[in-house]
Amino acid sequence: MSGLAELSAAVRAGELSARDLVAAAYEKIERHNGLINAVVSQRPVEEALAEADTIHDGPLAGLPLLVKDTEDAAGLPTSHGSLLYAGAAPAAADSSAVARLRAAGAIVIGKTNVPEFAFEGFTSNRVFGATADPWAPDWSPGGSSGGAGAALISGMAAIATATDGGGSVRIPASFCGLVGLKPTQGMIGRTPAPSWMDMSTHGPLAVSIADVRLLLNVMRGPAAGDPTAPAAWVAREDAWPVRALAAPRFVDWGPLPEGVGASFDTAVEAFAAATGLTVEPIPPLWPADGPNNPDDDWVTIACVEELTHLGRESIEREKEKLSSNFAGAMKHALRLSLEDYVTAKRRRFEYTRELDDLLGTDAILLTPTMCVEGFWADGRTPGREHPGTDSEAYNTQVTNITSHPSLSVPAGLSANGVPFGLQITGPRWADDMVLAAGAAWEAAQPWPSSAPGYEPFYGPRL
Repeated sequence: MSGLAELSAAVRAGELSARDLVAAAYEKIERHNGLINAVVSQRPVEEALAEADTIHDGPLAGLPLLVKDTEDAAGLPTSHGSLLYAGAAPAAADSSAVARLRAAGAIVIGKTNVPEFAFEGFTSNRVFGATADPWAPDWSPGGSSGGAGAALISGMAAIATATDGGGSVRIPASFCGLVGLKPTQGMIGRTPAPSWMDMSTHGPLAVSIADVRLLLNVMRGPAAGDPTAPAAWVAREDAWPVRALAAPRFVDWGPLPEGVGASFDTAVEAFAAATGLTVEPIPPLWPADGPNNPDDDWVTIACVEELTHLGRESIEREKEKLSSNFAGAMKHALRLSLEDYVTAKRRRFEYTRELDDLLGTDAILLTPTMCVEGFWADGRTPGREHPGTDSEAYNTQVTNITSHPSLSVPAGLSANGVPFGLQITGPRWADDMVLAAGAAWEAAQPWPSSAPGYEPFYGPRL
């Protein structure tokens, strides 16, 4: 049984009080957040404790919940990590994923830090500053769900929400030593519509495969207004891959850095031993300099859709409130034509078909989750003077374009002390197969449930 399932079962049985769990979360935030800066706002403790006294049932009964600061949680402001929304009024209602977690018994206690409008793979902004990786505080926990990842691996809460439009669940999973699933697009219905309409999804981020499965079961299902979600999906108990492939990158941006390549080679060998599968090495799927580059098309789609979501007039009128990186992305979007955008959207079908053909119904693809060992906490790539990252650092954007499920699991530490993540990608709607492979890896290669010097939320010092 997972840690989350054990805790909620104890609450339902009356062996543990939801009030005690909520009080423990506030105490841990008070103790750890000064160094990490993962939690950027908190619900009044008396209000959360009063709600805890009413919670006695549900699969997440009494579990303290932190919400990513790009998602609405009733009663708390949503800043998006941007001066454009600094001082925003409290949200009137929950987003669909938050509402489902609350309905399952979780108790919202605060919001977690993000990069501005979730547009980076690190977590730093001009409103709240940078979030540190509990494993290595000079380094970033990743992004855009970096505050969530840092809070979970330091034991500040039982649950923290995450979303993934270009890797934002899997990047912090990789750099924080967590499990993160970007499910098949449509698996978790979305309300309201995300700014990156066909690429963004909610996804579970947790310390174990069992916790990820539990959270996925709570959040999945259609939502009114979302045209992508199926009416029903049932996980198969016998889901298991027949074939395993391994590629250093989805897009051929060049050889992996030496440390990343060594970590990946070690992980692939261990994965074969853990699963009994023969892993076939293959080259990257797409050339970086070819006419069809899914990473470049991801940038086109994300920039244009964010620009139209926020509004051209708003961006041009208040550009001084934007970080230099986000302002640069919006300037890029302003230069793109309608034809540029539609052509990139149309190529999604080609990329999806190519990955469908590669995986069939029974194969998984192993890659490093990230192609760098980390970003500095302020967002600088090592060797650079100013914050900012490039597509060559990521292996995450492609499956947001193609909708395939991708899971990041811990696979050791890089030389800088930041965890390394192994990414497992499977056929669309084979989320159960991807999780089964992740569970076999976890059984053979168990990982810590917290960063050094911290304890998991459900550890001995509750």
